[in-house]
Amino acid sequence: MKNNIVRNVTRIILITWMMVFINSTGFAKSNTEKRPRARDIGLVVGTMRPGQFNAITDVAGVRVGHSTLIKEPDIHTGVTAIIPAPGNLYSNPVPGWIHAGNGYGKLIGVSQNHEFGEIETPILLTCTLCVWTAAQAMVDYLLEQPGESQHTINPIVGETNDSIVNNMWAHPITATQVREALNNAKSGFVEEGSVGAGTGTQTYHWKGGIGTSSRVLPSSLGGYTVGVLVQSNLLAGATLTMNGAPVGRELGAYAYKKELEQDRKDHTPVRGGSIMIVVATDAPLDSRNLQRIAARAMMGLARTGSVAENGSGDYAIAFSTSKLVRKKRDSDKPWPTSSLLNPSMSPLFTATVEATQEAIYNALFKATTVSGRGNTLNALPVEKTISILKKYRVLNWDTTLPPGKVNPEGKK
Repeated sequence: MKNNIVRNVTRIILITWMMVFINSTGFAKSNTEKRPRARDIGLVVGTMRPGQFNAITDVAGVRVGHSTLIKEPDIHTGVTAIIPAPGNLYSNPVPGWIHAGNGYGKLIGVSQNHEFGEIETPILLTCTLCVWTAAQAMVDYLLEQPGESQHTINPIVGETNDSIVNNMWAHPITATQVREALNNAKSGFVEEGSVGAGTGTQTYHWKGGIGTSSRVLPSSLGGYTVGVLVQSNLLAGATLTMNGAPVGRELGAYAYKKELEQDRKDHTPVRGGSIMIVVATDAPLDSRNLQRIAARAMMGLARTGSVAENGSGDYAIAFSTSKLVRKKRDSDKPWPTSSLLNPSMSPLFTATVEATQEAIYNALFKATTVSGRGNTLNALPVEKTISILKKYRVLNWDTTLPPGKVNPEGKK
């Protein structure tokens, strides 16, 4: 009897401690609140099929890791690491390119990338004023790895501004979070929403975050895979659109609402948002065609409603993992490579646009409500959104509008 009482008291203490821990870290909201991805509700984007995980990791060799930092009430941020390919990226870089759709941002590593057309480090995503700390931490981490010696490193670190709920001026990100994200990087399932670099971000008028998606070309078009991951922080100067349905307008949250509804003589400029888009493919592409791939990611962004606001940092980083185009860093002899010709690019463009669009939707659907600095970013209302999508008949296009079998009468 006495032992049972002791066990019950101990159990109560443990449960109470766990609840205090969960509430203080935000763990409960980010992990126990089950929210769907776009395809879970029938929001099918485009006509090409996704890969096994519908994630950037469907491109073989690509790994993703997160480190989420929550310290109530004002710190809600993190780091997301994308490792492009196995092996030593410094000795054997991958071809890659960085495209600026609108260049209002702090993206480290651009000039050398444009000079060489190569990526020689993992890609880090974090908060705006955290990029320099993250870059230094990654350099230190890489130089500690076996076989490394003293040499320069061109770290690629992108950001979005999560200051609505995160005190980025407190320099919250340290080497601990960078190392955790790099060490956690894995293939397969990718966590989305309010996690890692997406912990404190906004998308249109709701909570945003990390989202990912992929497309696999049919064998007749090469059978290549394209995967996309976004750190979505698109703000209020645009209106959310899903498969053409005016979701933002139906929900009463759209660009310049006050100015449009009132006869206002004054105008408060809208603070711009940002997005980092990472595009991976196993198609053998050189940096020039990766530049073209990265530019097409902006078209997928536009399909969701973005207009690339004045204060928006909209960037796409594209790379190829194919062994046919991966070269040694140094060689005194010509290095043979085989890359696709221009006429083969259009299917890859389509895959990039579709995967980018769906990745942004996944970021919205998976994100949970986050509060900080006296502000709250509410999660997209799922049930209301589904009702709107049903109203405009934009769900389940994979069954109602099969590729090549468009029904002019609109019948199922």
